[in-house]
Amino acid sequence: MRLYQNQIWRKGETTFRIVQLERLSVEYKEVEDSDPEGGKRISVTKKEFCRLIKDATLEGE
Repeated sequence: MRLYQNQIWRKGETTFRIVQLERLSVEYKEVEDSDPEGGKRISVTKKEFCRLIKDATLEGE
């Protein structure tokens, strides 16, 4: 799986968009469908992010 900046992943009613991608870390924005204007930015390691989106689908493919 290749990660790119601005990718959008959907898991249930939650959407994850990669905001900043670095060698070992990912900063993403998590947005609920019920509140599309809100959301929060979270910084995790790539390994943690991949575990988070394990059953998610990539938007646009």
